[in-house]
Amino acid sequence: MTANEKAKAKTEQAKGAAKEAAGRTVGNERLTAEGRADQMKGDARQAKEKTKDIGKR
Repeated sequence: MTANEKAKAKTEQAKGAAKEAAGRTVGNERLTAEGRADQMKGDARQAKEKTKDIGKR
């Protein structure tokens, strides 16, 4: 996994977690859902890069 892609994945995951927590705190379901979606995007990016790394072996 390239360092840049790994950083992007971690950033998306952290941003999503923060959005989800903020949404739950204020009772905003849309913000909570957006946070979950951001986390899933980060997870998908991370999985894609790990798959690339395995293919290079």
